[in-house]
Amino acid sequence: MKKLIYIGMMVMAACSAPKSDQETFSENQRQEAEAITALTMYPVSELEQRLIDQGLVDLQEYIPGIRVELKYSTTDNFFGQDVYGELDRAYLQPEVADQLKKAQELLQAENPDYTLLVYDGVRPLSVQQILWDNLDKPDSIKPLYVADPKVGSLHNFGVAVDLTIYDTKADSALDMGTGYDFFGYPAYPDREKQMLAERKITPQQVANREVLRKVMFAAGFKGIGSEWWHFNAYTRKEAGEKFEIVQ
Repeated sequence: MKKLIYIGMMVMAACSAPKSDQETFSENQRQEAEAITALTMYPVSELEQRLIDQGLVDLQEYIPGIRVELKYSTTDNFFGQDVYGELDRAYLQPEVADQLKKAQELLQAENPDYTLLVYDGVRPLSVQQILWDNLDKPDSIKPLYVADPKVGSLHNFGVAVDLTIYDTKADSALDMGTGYDFFGYPAYPDREKQMLAERKITPQQVANREVLRKVMFAAGFKGIGSEWWHFNAYTRKEAGEKFEIVQ
C-alpha cells in the first residue's frame, strides 16, 4: 500500500512539474498546427455535403495544380444566376477524377505553365431542375439549351466536365474564340472550318482548343459538336449502368 501511495505521489509530482523546453516547444507546435488547420478548413454547405456523402471527389484536393471557377456559382453564365450558392468546388465520380488527373499530367508535361481550369463538374439533379424552371424559353426548345431533368444529363451523373486551359505565366485563360456557355456556331467544334472561313474565329483560337482536346481525348474523354468546353467520360447508356444520378 505504501508503495502504491509513493508511486501515486511521484506521478502527481511529474504532472505538476514545470515543462521542459522540449515539451513547451512541442506544445507550441501542436497549437500552431491546430491554428493552421482551422484557417485552411472551409465550411461545407448542405449541397456539398450531399456530394461528399454520395462518394464524389473534390477535384481541387485530388488533382495537384488544377483550378476551379464554378460558373454556376456566379452570375457569369448563360442564365445569369448563381444556382450553386455556397458551393464553389468541383466534384466528379472517382473514376472520372482519375481521368482528369491524367489529362492534367499530360498537359503539364507538355507545358508546365498550363493547367486545367474547371467551369463545371457534377451538376446535381436539384440544380438541373432550377435551370430548367428558370430558362425563359418554351418547353419545346428548352432541351436545346439545358437537359430536361426528367431525362438527366451526363453532368447529373458526375461524368461530364466543362473546362478550359489556364496559362499561369500569362495569368489568364487561353483564348478559345468564345466564352463559356456561348450558344452559336463559333463555339461549335463541328463548325470550326466554316467559322475559320468566315473569320468568326482565328487559327490560334482553334490551336488552343486542339491543345485541350489532345489531352482530354488522350485521357479517355470525348467531346461534343456544339461546345468546345464540354467533355464526357461515358456515354449516356454507360453512365446509367455504372452510376446513379446525383441528387
